[in-house]
Amino acid sequence: MGIILVGVGGGAGAISRYLLSGWINTVAGPGPFAIFVVNITGAFLLGLFLTLTQDRFIVSPDMRRLVATGYFGGYTTFSTWTWETMQLVQTGEYARAFLNGAGSLVVGLVAVYLGIVVGRLI
Repeated sequence: MGIILVGVGGGAGAISRYLLSGWINTVAGPGPFAIFVVNITGAFLLGLFLTLTQDRFIVSPDMRRLVATGYFGGYTTFSTWTWETMQLVQTGEYARAFLNGAGSLVVGLVAVYLGIVVGRLI
């Protein structure tokens, strides 16, 4: 059952990532910004979800598999992020590559922290 839950959640997360990143690319133009937004929102929401479901509202392990492992595993895009960062390096856009890499890491850590803080306030 766990595999099915992870698969269903992962499919929903991948579709969410596809729709959001497509919309951002349409609005802001192609580039790594869409993946940056997906990674940061994913980090925040995963921090919030896990904090709420471990500290405030206890949910079943199956629900955590569906949402944390499945949905957010399909939604966040670390592999795409590293690919796009490497593409920037390979095209000589070193400053953009550094900003995308370091910015995702630092802002992602801040987003997880804020998710934890908000989760503890609820």
